Amino acid sequence: MKKFSIIASAFVLAAAVAISSGAARAQEGPVAAAESAIESPIVHVVHAVLPKKTPAGDYWLKASVIHFDSREIVVSEVNNERMIHTFTYASTLQSKMDTVEGKGGYQYGDQVRILYQPGQTVALEIHGKPSKPQ
Repeated sequence: MKKFSIIASAFVLAAAVAISSGAARAQEGPVAAAESAIESPIVHVVHAVLPKKTPAGDYWLKASVIHFDSREIVVSEVNNERMIHTFTYASTLQSKMDTVEGKGGYQYGDQVRILYQPGQTVALEIHGKPSKPQ
């Protein structure tokens, strides 16, 4: 009697599963959405922060100060300490360098960046924080 009830309940369960599952249909909703996505792609506009452009042919030199005065600066490259450069100042930079010298100026070892044209010895711009004189 127990075997019959187990077999009958299994048959009823199988019949319920067979009846409840309907015919297989194509999924039109997601396919149509995928096709429309292919036809019109999503475009995100990204506004990147671009570095300031330097004039054509100008380069920035990362350097360490060896000597500084109101007329010239002597520096060695950070990447190659044996490369030593001496720069005079452009007329637009001269007043700024006079102000920097009045406040103590650059000291030996200060890190600076110098904008210059290759083959020239005139500094167009100098960026760097002067240290306090001792």
